[in-house]
Amino acid sequence: MKIDLKKLNTSAHASIPFDETIDLTDEKLYGAKPFQSPVHIKGVVSNESGVVRLAGSIETIYSTECARCLKPLEIPLSAEADMMLSDDPEAEEEDDLFVLTSDSVDPADVLVPALILQVQMTYLCKEDCKGLCPTCGKNLNLGPCGCRKQIDPRFAVLEQLLDK
Repeated sequence: MKIDLKKLNTSAHASIPFDETIDLTDEKLYGAKPFQSPVHIKGVVSNESGVVRLAGSIETIYSTECARCLKPLEIPLSAEADMMLSDDPEAEEEDDLFVLTSDSVDPADVLVPALILQVQMTYLCKEDCKGLCPTCGKNLNLGPCGCRKQIDPRFAVLEQLLDK
């Protein structure tokens, strides 16, 4: 959804609200397509005494897996952004400034990067997740596996201390 910024120039305090659902199912992140749920964005683009500002929020469910046991996870994810909009290409280095390339703005272009910045590198199903057995691949959260624990031969002397 493109918002025509020319409509905001009619008044010093004009605003245009937006509220829509966008599709990010083809968006790749860390080699996967984690945004399989609808992504909801809402907010307002306003002209505040000649300064055009976009303030909004974005929410979705992030589909991933536990980094240790590979259990599927559904993580609620949200972000907010409050950016000034400018057509000055030299002002690109400002943190709270979005540089426009035309007379319109797509709120998703501002809000989706804010959402992606909220994504962590790894997620765990629980803080003390035991992961998978490196030998047989059994989920150790469900119970111990039948594999014999192999000890590094360099630690064999220390193993004797455990036997005593």
